Amino acid sequence: MSRIVVADIGGTHARFAIADTDRGRPISLGPAHTFKTAEHASVLSAWKAFSAAAGEPLPRAAAICVACPVSGDMLKLTNNPWVIRPAQIAGTLGLDHLTLVNDFAAVAHAVAHLDSSHLRHLCGPDLPLPAAGVIGIVGPGTGLGVATLLRTGETYHVLPGEGGHIDFAPLDSIEDTILQRLRQRYRRVSVERIVSGPGLVSIYEALAAIEGRAITVPDDAALWSAAIAGTDDLAVTALDRFCASLGAVAGDMALVQGAAAVVIAGGVGLRLADHLPRSGFRERFIAKGRFENRMSGLPVKLAAHPQPGLFGAAAAFLQEHAR
Repeated sequence: MSRIVVADIGGTHARFAIADTDRGRPISLGPAHTFKTAEHASVLSAWKAFSAAAGEPLPRAAAICVACPVSGDMLKLTNNPWVIRPAQIAGTLGLDHLTLVNDFAAVAHAVAHLDSSHLRHLCGPDLPLPAAGVIGIVGPGTGLGVATLLRTGETYHVLPGEGGHIDFAPLDSIEDTILQRLRQRYRRVSVERIVSGPGLVSIYEALAAIEGRAITVPDDAALWSAAIAGTDDLAVTALDRFCASLGAVAGDMALVQGAAAVVIAGGVGLRLADHLPRSGFRERFIAKGRFENRMSGLPVKLAAHPQPGLFGAAAAFLQEHAR
């Protein structure tokens, strides 16, 4: 058995834990420590905060997943001002072995190892994820993550991507209005502007404009709480619209990937575990014209692991260093 530090660096939070591994598989995570990225200037600063919180010498091996493409001499996180230089980070953190992986690639690594207890059925046939074939993974959080898991029987491959940055395609007049409003703010409107944690505010503002309501827009956290609790009727409507858009995007990704199944992940996805099955998610997921029958035959699951990024980072480390 061996131990490694695992870290999940996102747009809002940096999460750390120590993972125990055995025979090439992640088997457990120690307590997760979460730090706000806005309160730390760099990965090193957050790393030192975790080291102090852990209260023990850290292992000299680590897997870090980051919310940006992992390529080039400098990694600039999409929704976070931190910069990571891959050639320097191991030395900066005092590591002998390091794996750097995209955050949603890490989630795909996690899905490859999750058992049925951490996969909640959402819609489609209530079947296990296929042992061979493509599994599409989509997840809203601070941004919108997309990755592809290709299972080939005894092994698997993860293909990272940036599907959250494709163009948003409105499907009715209300979404036309949402797009028009967002075009006034952004030169180009990607699906991430709508299907992500901050996207709920954009939907809420657009619906208020359509109805001619004068509103004071709450912050992201307060709006999400009101929408899920049902204490603000406009927020509830915005949340239903959000879920429908997530279904449309997840279905589009499944078509592009040739997926045999889909997993919804991400912090927002987990928060919507009870809401998604009652929303317009499935209707939009399968509404793909001549491919509607195929889409209705795809199992769609929700990743219910509490820390898929950390768990998946450990799995990515083990896959890389096993080679």
